[in-house]
Amino acid sequence: MSAMSAYVDGISVIGPGCADWPATEAVLAGRADYLPSPTVLSPVLALPPAERRRTGRIVRLAIATGLEAAGRAAADPASLPAVFSSSGGDGDNCHEICQTLATSDRQLSPTRFHNSVHNAPAGYWSIATGAMAASTSLCAFDASFAAGLLEALAQVVALGRPTLLIACDAPYPSPLHEKRPIPDAFGTALVLAPAKGERSLLRLTVGLDEHRADHMTEPRLESLRAGVPAARSLPLLALIARRVAGSVNVEYLAPVTLRIDVEPC
Repeated sequence: MSAMSAYVDGISVIGPGCADWPATEAVLAGRADYLPSPTVLSPVLALPPAERRRTGRIVRLAIATGLEAAGRAAADPASLPAVFSSSGGDGDNCHEICQTLATSDRQLSPTRFHNSVHNAPAGYWSIATGAMAASTSLCAFDASFAAGLLEALAQVVALGRPTLLIACDAPYPSPLHEKRPIPDAFGTALVLAPAKGERSLLRLTVGLDEHRADHMTEPRLESLRAGVPAARSLPLLALIARRVAGSVNVEYLAPVTLRIDVEPC
């Protein structure tokens, strides 16, 4: 695969102890201590009340991160093609469906059923923002962030227009949690553009490599990186937060990693 490049015009992060990108940037740049606390997800006010009541954590997380990144890029979210990447989708809804199917009355509610599909966040995103642009929803288990980044970059290069990447994961309730122990919800989003603009923060160049993936030096951040597939983005986000040129390797499909070169604008 040839290396692909794009400019990052907007970033967002929401996760344990990470309220938004400015707070996360301060931690990753070493200007503030990392203080883990449960991820806080607010209701999606952009959705009509009926849809708002039906949304689970993964939908709220995806919309919140996408809107923050688009806002920081001064981009119209309705016009952005979007790539949604998650290792498991809506774990809470999966749990409720499994509970229902384990009873004698196995009738699923239509709401549970339509929220069970992997592209449910993309559907709610289109309702919340009025987006008519194409969206892609994908899953590559623990490699989902890297797979999403490759897909978003491919669209930027092929179509020559800005694209939004949203990578999110949320935990499963017990007993599924014991088999897939994601500790908390974490999401990040990037607005990627084909050309440098007024809001461009840096240029990414991404290619395949086989060097070891970079880890976080702060033990609690490394625990977050290792525990949540979307948080495999943390080494890249840390390099971006330091606002220096450099490169990192991010986990993909072993033994392959993504080598990402960063050049601040």
